[in-house]
Amino acid sequence: MIRILLGHRGTLLRGALAAVLSKEEDLHVVAEFGRTRDVLSALNRVHPDVVVVEARMPAEMGIEEVSRQQSRMLILVDRGDAVGANLALARLAPRVGLIATDASPDELVVAVRQLAHGRPVLDLELAMTALHAKQNPLTERECEVLRMLTTGATAQEIAHKLCLSAGTVRNYLSHILTKTGARSRIEAIRKAEEAGWI
Repeated sequence: MIRILLGHRGTLLRGALAAVLSKEEDLHVVAEFGRTRDVLSALNRVHPDVVVVEARMPAEMGIEEVSRQQSRMLILVDRGDAVGANLALARLAPRVGLIATDASPDELVVAVRQLAHGRPVLDLELAMTALHAKQNPLTERECEVLRMLTTGATAQEIAHKLCLSAGTVRNYLSHILTKTGARSRIEAIRKAEEAGWI
């Protein structure tokens, strides 16, 4: 039996994915979550064989953190978002697999089974996009600050959560604007998301 932990921000789609996977005799969805932090906190409790997550789940930490703690992970990637940092995870194959969100239910089931048995799963079109993706100019900490901005957090709140001074966070924000060529925080978020850096 392959135990699956499922992460997807949409309740309806998460339920549909769980239903597709659970109808297979050898697959069992042991938990479902809508946020990356909940997936992370559940890893040691439910001990899944495979984690299936949407690349754009709401998070203060990216799915990269899940990949560090989970032995096998399948990332559902929208072809329009198939660039940058998320696809850099493809280099971790065969532990991390990438499949497009427009894959068929049968393709999803096959991908989960392949990953559970240590075989690589990588959509060819996503792989080609990854090869042509721009290098992320942001440091890991800058990405973390920018991800927290997407939740609506202020510089003060980010500073408190990351145990930094507000001045240090403002310096990070200044560096982010310079590196992304953005004129505002909103534009920096948009550019970084479009490039797949966060």
